[in-house]
Amino acid sequence: MLGALGILVALVLTLVVSFVVHSRPAGTVDQSRPGPVLLVPGYGGSERSLGPLAVALRTGGRDVTVVSLPGSAQGDLGEQAQALGSAVDAALTRTGAASVDLVGYSAGGVVARLWVVEDGGAARTRRLVTLGSPHQGTQLAQLGTLLAGTCPTACQQLAPGSPVLARLAGEAVPAGVVAVSLWSSSDDVVIPPESSVVTGVPSPSLQSICPASTVRHSALPGDRLVQSLIAQAVAVARPATSGPADCARLSS
Repeated sequence: MLGALGILVALVLTLVVSFVVHSRPAGTVDQSRPGPVLLVPGYGGSERSLGPLAVALRTGGRDVTVVSLPGSAQGDLGEQAQALGSAVDAALTRTGAASVDLVGYSAGGVVARLWVVEDGGAARTRRLVTLGSPHQGTQLAQLGTLLAGTCPTACQQLAPGSPVLARLAGEAVPAGVVAVSLWSSSDDVVIPPESSVVTGVPSPSLQSICPASTVRHSALPGDRLVQSLIAQAVAVARPATSGPADCARLSS
């Protein structure tokens, strides 16, 4: 009798575990266990531009790597996404973590989104944060395409309506990844600034929190409000919705 009862209990436990595992969305990672943070630079691949943000996150106790992208981040965005995947593999091997938090600045946000959405990165990504990223393209890149010889591959792909951006527009961020897109209405590189808005992803402007903010594109990684919002976005808790009442606290 006891033997039969034990078998029954084991069977029930097996069914429960199976239900929990198979009911979890594909790509979902443990949101309560932050791994290393990878900062993805923008067009031109300047790692120095992300220095202030890296310092701020490290001061908060996070393991931070600024990713080096091939070809000064001016080549094919898909190839850059593959390089990001290699950097993720290296970070996970080094730390023993199960997932990473990605922060993509400018075109780096498009690269990070490509890797998560199209290259299987969702299975290893806990948070995806983009900062001043031209998800819908920028008119500066469009102008570059009109000037022969002045617009490398990545520039062409960042023009509004490019095949890469058109494809991404129809692809949602996988359900297991918590994503947010931050941008400034004073951005002078992502034109129009609203190009940073991603359908289905919280996309607050800095001015929705601090109306007087005038931070431009190049100053975004060093802005205190930006640093606080990103630290909040990659914390253990899910990113909170912030408003003007939080401006002083987040900017100090």
